[in-house]
Amino acid sequence: MCIKRPCDRPPDAPFQHRHPRVTPLDALWHFCNLFLPAWGVAALMALAVKLLWRRQSGAGSWASLWLWAGLGGSAGQVAGLALTGRDGSMNGYALMLLGLSVALWFRLGRR
Repeated sequence: MCIKRPCDRPPDAPFQHRHPRVTPLDALWHFCNLFLPAWGVAALMALAVKLLWRRQSGAGSWASLWLWAGLGGSAGQVAGLALTGRDGSMNGYALMLLGLSVALWFRLGRR
């Protein structure tokens, strides 16, 4: 018994798959969605640092911690994309968290 899948086609059928064009708005959304997880987690981590380690964070502002963590997470996302060739892999997210953590550790260790 052979199960016919939708992607199966007769060998003589013409290939009709067309790639849709990427508009500038689509490219902007892809770019934003690449970095949104890093900046979202950076905001949560900066808030957690300010609440849990109030003395160690000193007079540094929440925005400063968010900036450092966001840049570290973005670097991790780019490294994950370069290593795996795709966005959204577990290795990419692990590198994002490593970048966030190292950036905040560096920022708080300098005080």
